[in-house]
Amino acid sequence: MVAGTPYTPPVTRTTLRRSALAAAVVAVLGIAVLVPLGHAGYALFGCVGLGLGLLNSALVVHSVERFSDAKPSKIRFTGSVLVRLAAITVIAFGLVLLFRPPGLAVFGGLALFQFLAIVSSMLPLIKEIRQR
Repeated sequence: MVAGTPYTPPVTRTTLRRSALAAAVVAVLGIAVLVPLGHAGYALFGCVGLGLGLLNSALVVHSVERFSDAKPSKIRFTGSVLVRLAAITVIAFGLVLLFRPPGLAVFGGLALFQFLAIVSSMLPLIKEIRQR
């Protein structure tokens, strides 16, 4: 490990990369299906939701790297989590209020990204269980 470079477990980096790839595939599929049906706004805001979910996951990895080196208090770590989630929620609600009804797809994109992230993190576990 190089001095000054925070350590991130390879599984975490791989999971983030796998989630990003899955989100990109889902975004392309969503655009390919929804735009010809005349729902371009829903496709756009669904992609924004996927992007917000990916941003949140990347910030989680960054936060864990930063706090693992500094050994912070639980209160400080919890505060950073709450601020990050509050910011993403405010952005999502703002988009919903400004661009109703297609803006609701932001929440669909966020929920879909969470599902993709869970599946991506389960794959190594399933692979390990099968090897036993």
